Amino acid sequence: MAERFEAGAPDRGVLADAARLRSLQRVCVGAESDEAFDRFASLVKRLLGVPVALVSLVDGERQFFPGQVGLGEPWGTKRETPLSHSFCQHVVVEGAPKVFPDARRDAQVRDNLAIPDLGVVAYAGMPLTDADGRTLGSLCAIDTRPRAWTADELAILTDLAEACSSELRLRIAREVADEARRHAESAHDQLAMLAEVTEAFASTLDVEEEMRLLAAGVTPRLADWCLVTLVDPNGVVRHVAASHRDAGAAAEVERFAELMATGLGARSAVLAVQRTGQPIRRDGETAEMILARTTNPEMAEIAGRLGYSSFVVVPVAAPASPRVLGSITLVNGPRRAAFTEADERTALDIARRAGLAIDNSRLYRQQRHVAEVLQHSLLTELPTIPGVELHARYLPAQDGAAVGGDWYDAFAQPDGSVMLAVGDVSGHDIEAAATMGQLRNLVRGDAYGRDDEAGHLLTQLDRAIRGLRVPAAATAVLARVRPRADGYDVTFANAGHPPPLLLRPDGTVEIWWVNPEPLLGVVPRLQRATHRRSVPTGSVLLLYTDGLVEDPGHILDEGIARIQDVLRSNAGLPGDELCSLLVEAAARRADDIAFLLIRMQ
Repeated sequence: MAERFEAGAPDRGVLADAARLRSLQRVCVGAESDEAFDRFASLVKRLLGVPVALVSLVDGERQFFPGQVGLGEPWGTKRETPLSHSFCQHVVVEGAPKVFPDARRDAQVRDNLAIPDLGVVAYAGMPLTDADGRTLGSLCAIDTRPRAWTADELAILTDLAEACSSELRLRIAREVADEARRHAESAHDQLAMLAEVTEAFASTLDVEEEMRLLAAGVTPRLADWCLVTLVDPNGVVRHVAASHRDAGAAAEVERFAELMATGLGARSAVLAVQRTGQPIRRDGETAEMILARTTNPEMAEIAGRLGYSSFVVVPVAAPASPRVLGSITLVNGPRRAAFTEADERTALDIARRAGLAIDNSRLYRQQRHVAEVLQHSLLTELPTIPGVELHARYLPAQDGAAVGGDWYDAFAQPDGSVMLAVGDVSGHDIEAAATMGQLRNLVRGDAYGRDDEAGHLLTQLDRAIRGLRVPAAATAVLARVRPRADGYDVTFANAGHPPPLLLRPDGTVEIWWVNPEPLLGVVPRLQRATHRRSVPTGSVLLLYTDGLVEDPGHILDEGIARIQDVLRSNAGLPGDELCSLLVEAAARRADDIAFLLIRMQ
């Protein structure tokens, strides 16, 4: 059996790489259940319909599963296997996805003991990487039978692997931050300053604003003036934040920062630090010395007026990486003591926190992008239907790193009627977006080709949510629009959702309040009500989620009245322009917004 394994074993050099193992250790998980990673495994199982899904991390001797669902015993309890039972090691070594429709027929893995012992037949694994691209493991889907993996399944697995990688990177970044914090706990006064800087970083995800707050936070307690320089991947200065202890010198230090973007010479200490990643500390400086390090004499003149006697330049690096993102320059004038080794250590600690803040901002944007791509991929492309003009909008919340479960849908029935749906799944994460996709598909699958009333369809959806154990609590409004000779008949059902609005041709706006009914997936209900309205030709129907009308500190009626005014005042505008005005009228977006606008021509 050992010979069988060794024949197909990959090169162990990658698995034993010290930097990779250090990054893996910083994830701070082992062969125990982790709620977040178990959730990713559950999502893979549910969305791909596989019996087994794993979040597998691979070290030099084993693979372990902080996230798993469906794994048989004793492996499900152990949550780890030796590499003799690992397909995921090939993902790590090659740093690329591995897809096996039938592993028993593939020369690379057909002798792997995972086939007889774990029942692995079909396998699809996507790399899980740290911030520097090192592959730590795999998010994998496993079937016990041969399976032809579809492009859509692999795309979903890729998106979820990106999100899972973001979780790993955030944990690594947090651990790096903890290491930096522990290193700084020796000096009480400096610790207070570090805490304030960290709090400033936590107050915003805008990198340039973070650097401005950093520069202001260290003056005058650590230096007379400070320059924070950020560089692009090619090492070219792209931004400089500056602060001086004297508020009256703000214009001068800002001018110096502006000149730094293009005026640094080959002997510049800032560029040297950014090239080498090593700090530089000097005293006994004069403004004239700047002439040899810059290309613009004005910089020496300004430095003389600001006060220039000693400086320390430290690199700002990405967590767990030698990649330099920029530098922090601290400068003291002749009236202040030169920088000490302890000052340099403190500056390095601040720089590490700055690197963490910059990387967290990048991870925030990346994770939000993945979630938005997933959600938008699950939203419907509106059909073209004769006699009905459809418009829709979806906007994620302005606050937070995740999108939510707001959704809309519209499709034509074979009998010529049009089904409309807008809903809101509770939660603001990738799982909420994935659950939204399930509910949308349940509505489509159950309603298409059927003449059932909207209330009956929502009742059936409620049963399906409970019967299929879909972990969802959701509001929704479902409507059917039927054309008739002199207008349209609209029937709808409402499960705890904001009321539809109708803009009539005469400019009046109706609010379709009905008796409230509970959310989907919360309280069993034997039968939901169907409501009917006769609508004249030329009317505009608006279905929306609560993000369009909610405003913290105000009642819902005020938000609905605001949207009423927009519809009433702009009745003659084209649908796209009216949608834009509705978005502009929304209050500060603390929640997602989704809506459908239907003009019945």
